Amino acid sequence: MAELEELLQVATNMLDRSYAPYSKFHVGAAAVGASGKVYGGCNVENAAYGATNCAERTAIFSGIAAGEKRFTALLVTGNTDGPIAPCGSCRQVISEFFDQDAVIYLTNQKGSLAETTVAGLLPGAFLELK
Repeated sequence: MAELEELLQVATNMLDRSYAPYSKFHVGAAAVGASGKVYGGCNVENAAYGATNCAERTAIFSGIAAGEKRFTALLVTGNTDGPIAPCGSCRQVISEFFDQDAVIYLTNQKGSLAETTVAGLLPGAFLELK
């Protein structure tokens, strides 16, 4: 449970850094790299919506920029009624950098929590061909 509490704290802190002037939909995320280091991320919107980046991808991309190649867990949070879930683009990115059985925590700021896996988020994902 210590991992969950730390991830929730990091993701919650990211909500304050979110840049969402258009949707007002603030999201925070925290990804655990294979090294054990935690990377936070927030959503960053743009008037050209295609240039927007979600919190989950920001956290993962921050880890990759720091040298991580794989991740072991992810937590996403927001000010929603129920647990928040990643969009389709994020699900595909998650599937490429996490093992299929890696735990994904879907939370909100009201204390709701749902746990799933990468395979549960995106069955039939496009996976790297080896």
